[in-house]
Amino acid sequence: MGAALPVGEPAPADGALPADLTVDAEVDFGVYLHVPFCRVRCGYCDFNTYTATELRGARQDDYADTVQREIELSTGVLAARGPVRPAATVFFGGGTPTLLPAGDLARMLSGIRFAFGLVPGAEVTVEANPDTVTADLAAGLARAGVTRMSIGMQSAVPHVLAALDRSHDPAAVARSVGFAREAGLAVSLDLIYGAPGESLADWRTSVRTALELRPDHISAYALIIEEGTALARRIRRGEMPAPDDDLQADMYETADTEFAAAGYSWYEVSNWSTDAGTRSRHNLAYWRGADWWGYGPGAHSHITGLRWWNVTHPAAYAQRLAGGQSPAAGRERPDAAARHLESVMLRSRISEGLAISDLSDRGRRRIAGLIADGLIDGTAAVHGRVVLTRRGRLLADAVVRALTT
Repeated sequence: MGAALPVGEPAPADGALPADLTVDAEVDFGVYLHVPFCRVRCGYCDFNTYTATELRGARQDDYADTVQREIELSTGVLAARGPVRPAATVFFGGGTPTLLPAGDLARMLSGIRFAFGLVPGAEVTVEANPDTVTADLAAGLARAGVTRMSIGMQSAVPHVLAALDRSHDPAAVARSVGFAREAGLAVSLDLIYGAPGESLADWRTSVRTALELRPDHISAYALIIEEGTALARRIRRGEMPAPDDDLQADMYETADTEFAAAGYSWYEVSNWSTDAGTRSRHNLAYWRGADWWGYGPGAHSHITGLRWWNVTHPAAYAQRLAGGQSPAAGRERPDAAARHLESVMLRSRISEGLAISDLSDRGRRRIAGLIADGLIDGTAAVHGRVVLTRRGRLLADAVVRALTT
């Protein structure tokens, strides 16, 4: 979730949904809780996060109470349009949610439970920096109802972590996994490949180190250089090399091969799991176009095609809610063409694929060529689905362009 906000129309001060918006009670509802605090800012990160010196009037110890105000506002907004749906998934993202005490995260989760309820077996995830995880914190999260911890490992190689400005000790990852397991939490590990100075051998070391920990789920993302970040400035000044596309492709193929050999299956371009039950149900809801409310500064929400986003700074966010106003800064309602493009882009990324019948006539005519190019699985296409091959996953954007233009 980048810090830059889209351009849209103003959002109403009370947060009310448009009068002609019909909420579908059968669509899954999820909750995203953004915790925008970090000890240090990583050089590659353009997320909406703040270190202690950047808060300017906002306080971490007040944050749970501030979020509770938005939860109360959202309950009224959604109740005005029909029955309130229980949350199928809850995701604490950041930033570094585990910079807050477990009790603060528990209070936010209790607020969601009181406002909406949780479906039986709801998935509740907390992102964590390895250096912030203790046995007490993991146990406290589990007691509160958290079911899953997503740990930002990124790399097992010290010089790669240094290039990313990551501050944790690689050994802290194994400790964090152990604490999470002892508390009964499922574990996901996040990796990043393509950092300046990272070799294919470095990346293989990180992949194999992650696999030795036997997480339930692994995410592996190619490093993207975002404008305005410290890393982008270093590369522009020639202090570090830019990521090499061919090397990143080799790294992806290496990871996919290693993960598959260890019993992990891909279910989204950048995500692998031990089985269907350990997939990230929260992220799948995004890719499938479900509804969610995002709480916190800069958080984005989606209900029945309507999208809105909150003001970015924690102080402005708190000020609006203290005054009884919605923190939403703007909103938009994409037209049918934009929704179709997004649906193809998102659904084609997951292993269940996209129904060929959902494509335009022109898109359907492109299928045979994409099969011939080795980008789409021919057997899946015979059964009416667009499913990417490994080569197709590397060229997913090109496949989407072919299917939609």
